[in-house]
Amino acid sequence: MNKVLIENCLALIKAYKTGKLGQTNMPEDSHPKQFRSTELQLAYFTLPMSLNYQRDSYKLWEAALKTYNDVDTKDIFDVAKVARMPTDLLKIKLLKYKLALQPNKHIHTWQTICYTIYNEWGSIEKLIKESGDDFLKLKNIIQQEHKKGFPYLSGPKIFNYWSFIIQEYGGIKLNNSDFIEIAPDTHITKCSVRLGVISEDEANILSKDEISTRWRELLHGSGINPIDMHPPLWFWSRNGFIYKLEKE
Repeated sequence: MNKVLIENCLALIKAYKTGKLGQTNMPEDSHPKQFRSTELQLAYFTLPMSLNYQRDSYKLWEAALKTYNDVDTKDIFDVAKVARMPTDLLKIKLLKYKLALQPNKHIHTWQTICYTIYNEWGSIEKLIKESGDDFLKLKNIIQQEHKKGFPYLSGPKIFNYWSFIIQEYGGIKLNNSDFIEIAPDTHITKCSVRLGVISEDEANILSKDEISTRWRELLHGSGINPIDMHPPLWFWSRNGFIYKLEKE
C-alpha cells in the first residue's frame, strides 16, 4: 500500500466534506426537489447520463431539469411512454432545451435504452430488481448480456459513474458497491498524474480501464473504495487545485 497516496486521499476526502476544495455542487444536484415515484427518479438520473459525452455536465443537467419541469416534455423520462413515442416527437422534446445536442445520435441513444428496458424488464426498477440489487450482476446485464441495448451507458466509465449516481441520488443501495470503479475522465486523469498513480506518459497511453485498475490496486486494503475518490478528485482538479496537500 502506498502510504503517502492513502494519506493524500484521506486528506482530499476530508477537504471535500469540509468545503476546502472550493465549489462542490455536483452537476447532478440540478434535479427536482421530489419525484412522484422511484421509477421516475431512476429514469431522471439514468437517461441523461447516456448523453453525457464530451459536453458540459452542468449544462446537461440544467437542460434535464428544464425538460422535466415542462409538462410538454416531462414524459420523455417515462420509459414506457418513450418506447411507444414516435421518433420525430421524441426528437422535438429532447431538443427543446438542448438536453440532446446531436439530433440523430442522441435521440437514437435515448430511444434504444428505453426500448431495451421496457421490452426486457418493463422498468428500471425491475431491471435493478432482476440483478438482485447487486452491482456485479447489474454490470453483467448491462455490459455483457444487453450491451448493445445500452449505448454509451454500458461503457466502463459511464456505467461505473451511473452506478455511483443511482446510489447517491436514486435511492438505490447496491450490494458489492465496493467493486464500483473510479471513472477516469479528464479531471480524474489529471489528479492521477498529480498524485503519482500514473505518470504523464501513462496518462496518454493507458486505457480508462487500466487507470481504474491502477487505482483499485493502490487503494487495496486502505478502506477507501475507488469510487469514493471521484467527487474529491473531480472538484480538486475542476477548481484548479486550490487546495494544497502537505505531502505532494
